[in-house]
Amino acid sequence: MPTAREALLDSAHTALRARPWTAVRMVDVAAGAGFSRQTLYNEFGSKDGLARALIRRAADGYLAGVERTLVADRTRGDGPAELARWTVRAARSNVLVKALLTGVWGEHLPGPGAWPPAGGYAGAALPTPAELLMLVRDRAVAALGEGPSPRDPAELELICEIALRLALSYALVPAGPVPGPGLTAPSRTAADRSRRRSPARSTPA
Repeated sequence: MPTAREALLDSAHTALRARPWTAVRMVDVAAGAGFSRQTLYNEFGSKDGLARALIRRAADGYLAGVERTLVADRTRGDGPAELARWTVRAARSNVLVKALLTGVWGEHLPGPGAWPPAGGYAGAALPTPAELLMLVRDRAVAALGEGPSPRDPAELELICEIALRLALSYALVPAGPVPGPGLTAPSRTAADRSRRRSPARSTPA
């Protein structure tokens, strides 16, 4: 059973998916979680405190997924590709993860301005997109370099960074469903796209 804190964060995340952060009311977040508004304020102190906790949870959740991906694919040899897939999925499923990874904070989000510049929630500063990418890259290199057939660290570092940067580009400009493991996205030729855009023409008799 989730704790009061987790239930309140879940409620806040659900509210954020439905409306801009400026329109999210603390009373509605508390009611959605089944707790009093006082409990919400006891846990987070303010709406900015709730925003900081939401952003921190998004970052922690993304990094936990990175760890799971690296552990699961350490022996398969396709760790960088799986890491890229996870990054795209995480960015698509959580707007805060997408903002953390890309640095694009829309007006509908709490925004990094909710984070104290001298340090953040639990004493940790909010990472910039570049810092977050480098952190994930270094974790990937450390984990994937421990396999049965170690690769050159410099080469692995480059491969992981390229995979992550491609994933971030895909997250910013999506081009269709993200393929699952072992699957490839269906390609669409220029002729296919042209036929989809052009109205059907009747053949003259």
